[in-house]
Formats: sequence, C-alpha cells, structure tokens
Amino acid sequence: MSQENVELHFRANDAFNRRDMDALLAFMDTDVEFVSRLVPMEGAYHGHDGIRRWWDDLLDTLPDFTIEVVEVRDPEDLTVATVRTRGHGAGSDILLDETVWQVARWRRGKCVWWRNFGTRAEALETLGLSEQDAHADS
Repeated sequence: MSQENVELHFRANDAFNRRDMDALLAFMDTDVEFVSRLVPMEGAYHGHDGIRRWWDDLLDTLPDFTIEVVEVRDPEDLTVATVRTRGHGAGSDILLDETVWQVARWRRGKCVWWRNFGTRAEALETLGLSEQDAHADS
C-alpha cells in the first residue's frame, strides 16, 4: 500500500505544477488538513475549500511557483518527501529557491494530512520517527 502512496505523492505534486486544481483535489480527502510552514501567520487550511484558499494565496504571491520532488520515502501510511521549491515574487525578480520536506498521511488513496517543514529533522521529530524509520522499506 505504501508504494501506492509514493505514486500518489508524486502525482499530487505534478497536478499542482500543471495548475490542475481539480486533479489536485482528487488526491485530497474532503476533510484534509494542510499545515503550511507559515502556520503562525496563516493558520492551517481545512478541506477542499482550504486547499483552494492556500492555492490562491500561494500563487498570488509566487505565480510561477513549482515543486520538484527529489525523493519520497514511505514509512507506514505516511510519505516523507524532499522537495525543491522555486518561484519569483509577484511584481519582483526575487527568487525563492529552497528545499523543504513534505509529509503526508494517506488513507484509502486520499491525503488526509499534509505539512511542510524547513528541515528533515523537524519533519521526522514532529512525526516521532527516526532516520531509520524514514528509510524503512515496506
């Protein structure tokens, strides 16, 4: 089941990069919770309406934002992905180019929880996982 989740993780990010909101929402549970790295300022996003709001907020700020999935691991019902994000600020030439860690929890082929982290250690610590857990083969 977890290899299926790895594929879902790649496909969800691809849907975002293609700017296909309907395809992205097809991967999300109707009650999905998305926690941005900017949660102290933004709060969490809930459900499909929350994903739509996040999408609009992000692309208003970084209209050419893209996500390159570098690696995905699949401990249990989670996917832990290293991703490279890039985009230019709206109205500026300032480039955002950073590596972040996406963690998603999957149930019955749908993402029910998704959070981004600034470091791999922070992602694993929040989940109560060790490096060994994150690299476990299914």
